[in-house]
Order: sequence, then structure tokens, then C-alpha cells
Amino acid sequence: MTNYKLILASQSPRRQELLTHLNIPFDVMVKEDVEETYPDDMPAHEVPLYLARKKAQPYETDCKADDILVITADTIVCCDEHILGKPAGKKEAEEMLQMLSGRAHEVITGVALTSGSKQSAFTVSTKVFFKTLTQQEIDFYIEQYQPFDKAGAYGIQEWIGMIGIERIEGSYFNVVGLPVQKLYSELQKF
Repeated sequence: MTNYKLILASQSPRRQELLTHLNIPFDVMVKEDVEETYPDDMPAHEVPLYLARKKAQPYETDCKADDILVITADTIVCCDEHILGKPAGKKEAEEMLQMLSGRAHEVITGVALTSGSKQSAFTVSTKVFFKTLTQQEIDFYIEQYQPFDKAGAYGIQEWIGMIGIERIEGSYFNVVGLPVQKLYSELQKF
């Protein structure tokens, strides 16, 4: 499919699993953590693409070889223009799930494809509709699933997604963490 050696620059087991299912050979390479900061006045829908490009910067020397293509990505959960990152603990996870309960929110993933000679980048947005969650459901989910490594404090593929998400508009896999259909299409064009 591609003449490049693909490198997925992500520790996310969900991203690694999704890319594996495309049956495209790739290696995982994780360098130093990039501080996921962005300008305070940046509109929320621009943040994931900004961060995906920022995450590509430590790989610039690896990309000097023309046969290497690095994939970086960042996913945010956005509710009323508030970006919900990874919760710092139980209390913050609870607050996030209470905010999402009974409402729609947006999950936006930015992806950057970087080689030695060019970069292509795109975003995919999915609208997610949660039912009204009970406090008991929120407490059970946090206790059993410890969603502290997930933006918005939930994983659609987990129990909370099965019982709490009424519907989505857009890519399911984007909500999991990597919009594989769009990624596949963009890799073909790269």
C-alpha cells in the first residue's frame, strides 16, 4: 500500500490495535513525552491537529530518511467548547462524566503523517450522545474501569459505552482513538 516504513508514535494500546487491524505493517516508536499544551485562545476544534503536529516534532531526525513515515495523533473530547482531557483522578473523572451525562459532545482526533519531505494532516469529528447516567453507573464505571488514561474519562468500547451511549454521528473508531477509515484513505494518497 505504501512505500514507506510506518512508525506509529503512540503508547495508546487502542491506537496500536486499530492500526493492526488495517493489516499494514508498522512499528511503534515512542520518544519523550510532548507536553500537550496549546495557546489559550486556540479554538477547541483546532487543538487536536495542533497537538498531532507538535507530537511529530521529536521524530524529525527519524524522518530524514525518505522511506520513513511517522503517524502521530491526538484526541480530545469537547463539550460546550470545554476540552476534557484525561482526568487527574476519581473526582475529576466523576465531574467529566456528570458533564457528559444526558448530552451530546464532540470527539475530535487530529492526525499528522510526516515524512522527510512532507507532512499531511487532517481531523475527524464524531458527535456522541450520552443518556442520562445515574450516579451509581458513574461510580461503578470509574471503580471498575479506572478511565484515567482516556480523554473525557470514558472509553466507548467499554461498559459505559455499551450502556450509556445512545447513538453517534460519525466514525466509531475515531471515538476509540484513531479514525482508521480516513487514515487508510490518507495513507493511500500520501
